Amino acid sequence: MRIDFLGLEAFLSIADHGSFHRAAANLNLSQTALSHRMKKLEDDLGIKLLTRTTRHVALTPAGVELLPKARRLMSDISDSFDELRQQGKARQDRLSIGCLPTIAVHYLPPILRELRKNFPDLNIRIFDNSKTEIAELVHRGEAEFGITIVAADRWDLEITPLMKEAFVVICPKGHPLAGKATVSWSALEDQPLVRVSAQTGNRQLIDAALGARREDMTWRYEVQHVVSAVGLVRAGLGLAVVPQLAISPADSAGVVTIPLRHPTVSRTLGVVSRRGVPLSPAADALLGLLRKHVKTA
Repeated sequence: MRIDFLGLEAFLSIADHGSFHRAAANLNLSQTALSHRMKKLEDDLGIKLLTRTTRHVALTPAGVELLPKARRLMSDISDSFDELRQQGKARQDRLSIGCLPTIAVHYLPPILRELRKNFPDLNIRIFDNSKTEIAELVHRGEAEFGITIVAADRWDLEITPLMKEAFVVICPKGHPLAGKATVSWSALEDQPLVRVSAQTGNRQLIDAALGARREDMTWRYEVQHVVSAVGLVRAGLGLAVVPQLAISPADSAGVVTIPLRHPTVSRTLGVVSRRGVPLSPAADALLGLLRKHVKTA
């Protein structure tokens, strides 16, 4: 049976105030509307809950029996709604996203600064993790969306491409290759190289592009993050192949970036989110700023 909450609300108001007039005023209803609610409730139950004279309203035995149960029911409903409102407010005050470390370092700070203007009290959690970890965080709902390398193996997520980015060679200033307009992979075969872990999306893209040729390269160092590879190159320990966004103007001191050829390697960056799950206002605003920033970059 469908529960008539409006009828129960009318019944409780009448029982609390002792008259239809005061009960109607309390609920901001006309007495006619209040009477209609009570009649509908009594018709649905098939029993009278109130006796009414021109001067007095009293509960019938059935009304007396229903009163405490109706109070508990309406109180439980009210408490549940309050809890949901608090949860909703907490979600509005908190935003969790996943983001590749290179994007988190070079793209995200100015975007978050602009977001803060409209969401000054927003608490933001950034998972600056690998491609696989970001996809799992979004899938589990721990992050509203992720900024990551687009992959075709996550059919369970909504994928929106943002931009295509080339990989480049970075070498120390003064290195023999530093003055080249482009560099081929064959020119790197005798050079000490720094690569990132096989668990990262960048490594997977490079390995796939090189195929068996990757075994001809001199991989002298392996790190977990691109920023560490840049540091080793700056120290003169080797060369590295990294996404172009990994080198910001602030990081370019001491190193030179050179376009890579034969084969070229690139990655598509995009946004992943859960299918059919709407984003919070803050997440939607952040995505809008991200798209705007990408277009003007």
